[in-house]
Amino acid sequence: MHENTIPCRPAANDIRLRKLLDDTLTAPHWPQGFVMRAFEHRDAQALHALLEEVFDDGADGPFDEWWPRIAGDAEFNPALCFLAIDGKGLLAGAALCWTSGFVKDLAVHPESRRQGLGEALMRQVFLTFRERGATHVDLKTNIVKNTAAFRLYERLGMIPVDWEG
Repeated sequence: MHENTIPCRPAANDIRLRKLLDDTLTAPHWPQGFVMRAFEHRDAQALHALLEEVFDDGADGPFDEWWPRIAGDAEFNPALCFLAIDGKGLLAGAALCWTSGFVKDLAVHPESRRQGLGEALMRQVFLTFRERGATHVDLKTNIVKNTAAFRLYERLGMIPVDWEG
């Protein structure tokens, strides 16, 4: 399994969640004024900026270090990076996934929250991975620092699993 898929040591209050990709999945509903489109190389800087804005922890480092690390990762596939674009053509949200069925990052710009973008992106992730033959999708979140996301994942039927999967 890929090094980014399972953190070596979870931080306090980190949890690994899983969604089983069964026949109960429903299609995403994109909020009015937003569309989903596939990632293109020209989107890399906007994606990095969104991640920096949303996570605000500097963990990804500068773009010139982050992008080669992401694009060169064996589990990166541009077809598994889903972008939500607003009516002005700006990146409002994104789900960046690894080929192993792991959601590396889910981010919605603060100005676009509470409209259903996170849910629509996750439903798109679920359907895409099921179409690819996956049985489940996993992610890591922090139940204290990221309570809104944790509640979303619970509503979507994600359940806790062991770190080893």
